Amino acid sequence: MNEAPTLKYRRILLKITGEALGEAATGSGICPDRIHGIAGEIREVRELGVQVVVVVGGGNIFRGARGSRQGIDRATGDYMGMLATVINALALQDALEKQNVPTRVQTAIAMAQVAESFIRRRAVRHLEKGRVVIFAGGTGNPYFSTDTAAALRATEIGADIILKATKVDGIYTEDPKKNPDARRYDRLTYQAALDGRLEVMDAPAFALCRDNAMPLIVFDLFQPRNIKRVVLGEAIGTLVTGS
Repeated sequence: MNEAPTLKYRRILLKITGEALGEAATGSGICPDRIHGIAGEIREVRELGVQVVVVVGGGNIFRGARGSRQGIDRATGDYMGMLATVINALALQDALEKQNVPTRVQTAIAMAQVAESFIRRRAVRHLEKGRVVIFAGGTGNPYFSTDTAAALRATEIGADIILKATKVDGIYTEDPKKNPDARRYDRLTYQAALDGRLEVMDAPAFALCRDNAMPLIVFDLFQPRNIKRVVLGEAIGTLVTGS
């Protein structure tokens, strides 16, 4: 009889950028193949007994900051971006449920016909029943990113760690696409990331994680089974901690 694998993390918050759900070439729109691939990775981790929470961005559809540069009121643009995250959350929920993974979407903006409103105790109860929970709508407030929403929700639901899924395999001293000599960090403190202005998460998200001792791993989402490898304790990506 095969022994069950030893899990390093039992309740994770997976932060997925909206571009990860878009077309490979542009990062825009919704790509069913990519969404179903991500859903398969989440399903595999859930089957290990890991409780999974997901926070999705909306950049593949609309970004409030970009809309502001185009003349849209910033607060209005941010609300539009929040609605984009709801579209992504519903698409991911559909993909998960097609793979027989029970899933609930909770939003920071009330829309009862579409999803549950965010209630911390209800979200935790869903996790305890083995359901994947997707948080959409950011924090429900303009001027705050979905990175900040991820840091906030992870703290609220008592996650063991935040897994920030990106296109690169960790945090670098510089953009590795611009400088091939950029060095990747294996481990980093939140304060060092803030001091170095390393733009992996925005400052409020970093500060929230630091103040609540919430560890973060930045890793490459597009390497197969990386989420599983992280929860099993393999040294994947860059680990950011308070000390």
